[in-house]
Amino acid sequence: MSQSIQILIVEDNPHDAELLVRELHRSGFIFDWKRVDTEAEFLANLNPGLHLVLSDFEMPEFNGLRALELLKQQAALDIPFIIVSGTIGEETAVTAIKQGASDYLLKDRIVRLGPAVRRALQEVEERAERKQLEAQFIEAQKMEVVGQLAGGVAHDFNNVLAVIMGYDELIEQALGPDHPLQKYTEEIRLATERAAGLTRQLLVFSRKEVVQAVVLDPNEVVESMDKMLRRLIDENVEMTVVYGKQIGTIRADSGYVWQVLMNLVVNARDAMPNGGKLVVETSAVRLDDSYVAAHSGTTPGDYVMLSVTDTGIGMTEEVKGRLFEAFFTTKPVGKGTGLGLTTCQTIVRLSGGHIDVSSELGQGTTFKVYFPRIEQSSVVTTTPSPKAGNLRRGTETLLVVEDEPSLRHLAQGVLKAQGYTVLTAPNGQDALRVADEHQGQPVALVITDVIMPRMGGKAMAEWLQTTNPDLKILFTSGYTQDAIAHHGVLDEGIEFLPKPYTPAALTRKVRALLDATPSKCAMSEKP
Repeated sequence: MSQSIQILIVEDNPHDAELLVRELHRSGFIFDWKRVDTEAEFLANLNPGLHLVLSDFEMPEFNGLRALELLKQQAALDIPFIIVSGTIGEETAVTAIKQGASDYLLKDRIVRLGPAVRRALQEVEERAERKQLEAQFIEAQKMEVVGQLAGGVAHDFNNVLAVIMGYDELIEQALGPDHPLQKYTEEIRLATERAAGLTRQLLVFSRKEVVQAVVLDPNEVVESMDKMLRRLIDENVEMTVVYGKQIGTIRADSGYVWQVLMNLVVNARDAMPNGGKLVVETSAVRLDDSYVAAHSGTTPGDYVMLSVTDTGIGMTEEVKGRLFEAFFTTKPVGKGTGLGLTTCQTIVRLSGGHIDVSSELGQGTTFKVYFPRIEQSSVVTTTPSPKAGNLRRGTETLLVVEDEPSLRHLAQGVLKAQGYTVLTAPNGQDALRVADEHQGQPVALVITDVIMPRMGGKAMAEWLQTTNPDLKILFTSGYTQDAIAHHGVLDEGIEFLPKPYTPAALTRKVRALLDATPSKCAMSEKP
């Protein structure tokens, strides 16, 4: 055994203790040892760093069974206990084994000591591995329950949030920019966005959120967030942004990248309660085989690195070891959900990258997020989109299929205000009937929820497109259940608007699809 172990020998005879030590050396063990022969000394030397107890059976002031009893009272310690005695009866030996002794042997058969110790230590390792697997299984079950709960709640909850966000935006537009009530609509919007963010974290964490990957310029993403990030940090935190040159592009969901950066900056801010320096940096890096060997789950290649460094309080090794555990947080009650970094890790992995963290108590922390670099120049802009009132109006006929009445009425009103003729239906079956009975201008676009009673959006869309292959479909949902996605990634050709959405987002998406070529918006055929 190459690793040094700590051994406690319970023996009143120093000569017999030396015999055990010599035999262990002869058997190839590397170890440190200490001899005790009283109950008080034995208890004083029990600690998590101890690997093995070798105990005589009978001593003037102590005995092996009492030592074994005391050891088993320390429930947190899993330390093998081997009785080594000059004389021990078979009945007594059986009693010792029943009480938890790993083995027993006679002093005149000391050559059995090496194999007995190896077997006892191996059993401890196997028990530790089994406990770890059991803990992972329990954690997986817990995560599965959370995922089911998140999926079940998110669909209805995101419908409610979409209604609140929608009518809040309409009120804001009706009041005008200088109205004194604007401050209240702003608070409603911020609270709703926060609720939507928490729901999205649960969905990302449970892998039930859809990834809409596009080509992004990380420098542009960071630049578009600069003002917002500076509003998030305290006045006593100095924030610096360092943009890398010619770093290339990445393929990721822009909303996800925003969320990762925002979570890391907020955590950095919280780590500097008395102020400090915060640096956000982008750069192009190449990860070689030596890096990959030291970081499991990574692959060599070219990456774009997004790093966030603070001069805060830092972290202990224990905290670093649990950093990405779901629901683990060092923040006070009510200040953190324990999902922020878990969500970041999930997002980055969905993009094919990984996160590395280095930290030292009192010296600060650096998070390095690596996204695979791609050779593609067609970049999607991340600048804020225009308000609904600034968009071009339309005269086409639309069909809104939504089982939530409030959201269906909201979408209908918003689109009618933009000049469209709007048909509605509460589910897929009714939508087929409405489309069949419609006698006016042909339906140009269907906006449909994915999950509905009686008939879902995907099946309904396929029926409608059998008679009108060029019909454009826009799916909306707060939870896809893989109906239009596989492993969280949209099927090719699917157009999707995640809930909760604002009136501006809805009208902007509708106009963009109506102006697009039919082939771009057509659903992919079934395999």
